[in-house]
Amino acid sequence: MFAGASRGSGKLFPGSSGGLGTNSFRFSSSRVKGIRCAVSSSSNNNGGVAEISENELAKHFYAWPDYKKPRVCILGGGFGGLYTALRLESLYWPDNKKPQVVLVDQSEHFVFKPMLYELLSGEVDAWEVAPRFSDLLANTSIQFIQDKVKLVDPCDHYDANNPKNPSCSGTVYLESGLHIEYDWLVLALGAEAKLDLVPGAAEYALPFSTLSDAQRVDSQLKILERINFSKKSLIRVAVVGCGYSGVELAATISERLQDRGLVQAINMETMICPTAPPGNREAALKVLSSRNVELLLGYIVRSIQRVDDAETTEEVNNNRPSQGTQPDLATSRYRLELQPTERGSQGRILEADLVLWTVGSKSLLPTLEPSENYRKQLPLNGRGQAETDETLRVRGHPRIFALGDSSALRDSNGRPLPATAQVAFQQADFAGWNLWAAINNRPLLPFRYQNLGEMMTLGRNDASVSPSFIEGLTLEGPIGHAARKMAYLIRLPTDEHRVKVGISWLTKSAVDSIATIQTTLTNVFTSQ
Repeated sequence: MFAGASRGSGKLFPGSSGGLGTNSFRFSSSRVKGIRCAVSSSSNNNGGVAEISENELAKHFYAWPDYKKPRVCILGGGFGGLYTALRLESLYWPDNKKPQVVLVDQSEHFVFKPMLYELLSGEVDAWEVAPRFSDLLANTSIQFIQDKVKLVDPCDHYDANNPKNPSCSGTVYLESGLHIEYDWLVLALGAEAKLDLVPGAAEYALPFSTLSDAQRVDSQLKILERINFSKKSLIRVAVVGCGYSGVELAATISERLQDRGLVQAINMETMICPTAPPGNREAALKVLSSRNVELLLGYIVRSIQRVDDAETTEEVNNNRPSQGTQPDLATSRYRLELQPTERGSQGRILEADLVLWTVGSKSLLPTLEPSENYRKQLPLNGRGQAETDETLRVRGHPRIFALGDSSALRDSNGRPLPATAQVAFQQADFAGWNLWAAINNRPLLPFRYQNLGEMMTLGRNDASVSPSFIEGLTLEGPIGHAARKMAYLIRLPTDEHRVKVGISWLTKSAVDSIATIQTTLTNVFTSQ
């Protein structure tokens, strides 16, 4: 949903110290130390793909088409990174000032995370909410490299009169062996699920924040649905966390399983979505209470263990599909030990066929490798986020911007900004503008977050929307569902993709409407 640091963390960014051209970079068959690398062609603007030559791999440096123009490297292709790149593309630039932009992400797909739940319900197709970067950027000058960031080596903190490397402001090292020298850097690497909070969570619980996570959860549900097709026992799904993500998961899965399953949602707080507007919370409670959902509020998960069940294992082996490699998480049951937060209350033991984890996240900045030759640390807080000023520039590094989950910026009241897509959207707009201002020697604008409202999906034709500009208003049911889909359609990355997805959704809606009419008429004639 648009939902004291250890200084040692800063050592991940040393202080010591190019590739190819347009927008589509894909993994080639060449390998450097066992890692595939992705590149594109600089000779056209039609999304063509070219491979890194052996000479270029030997040099390890990305070759910018024009070293006289500013070079902007954006790390991370989520809401913060991709939308910053698109913002830079849309601005008017004076002659010879338009920057060359390289976007780096380890995934081939951009993921519109607020709509991952619709993949489980079958309401959307994967291409609609997870298009390829090569398709999104085909008609832009933005270049995309599919690779994993290994190390960031800034040198923009050095004294201007004695720069270490006057030819660039730093270097990004990728796992493929490619090095990218930059003039301006944007940190938007995002975050990943924090599964180390509870013993057994990393081994047995599934997160839900990426396309591969959604596909894996969908695969596990299909296996369980197939196994339990002729059985009377319920499919038990445990959802840890009742924030927006946990509640949306519980609502989506309970609607999908209907009477065949039971969803047990566990939360440390004594209410669901404690930070949500009252209207959204009440709408969610109403929907969850009408389905096979059990809310276990005021409990902490102490541990997750696998339950050995020879009968279950034998049944799974008999029903296992022959094609593809299936995960083994659905072949066993899992025991969750719950501890109450209120003294004097009894603990509980749950058994589940599938455990989904929605509690906690951690920035990906600390996952970068350290260097022995660092001279200047990037200031990271205890959550691994870069400390920035109000213009989104990293403190002490005037050529580096950080946003989204990579930024530790707080609101006007000193509270951390929520880790939501809405925040990243707004920060990307400011980051793009402030890069334009910095390159053109203009004043930078301070970022001010404005909460436009909150939305959550509650099923295929159900959602809750609480806009901030009308106090107390909450759109529920089909109206809320339509409003939410329209808002997200407008927020999709490019005009071309919006048109394609809009046509697809209209077509599906028309087909569903016709099917509903046919069903109604059939029932009427049958009853006569």
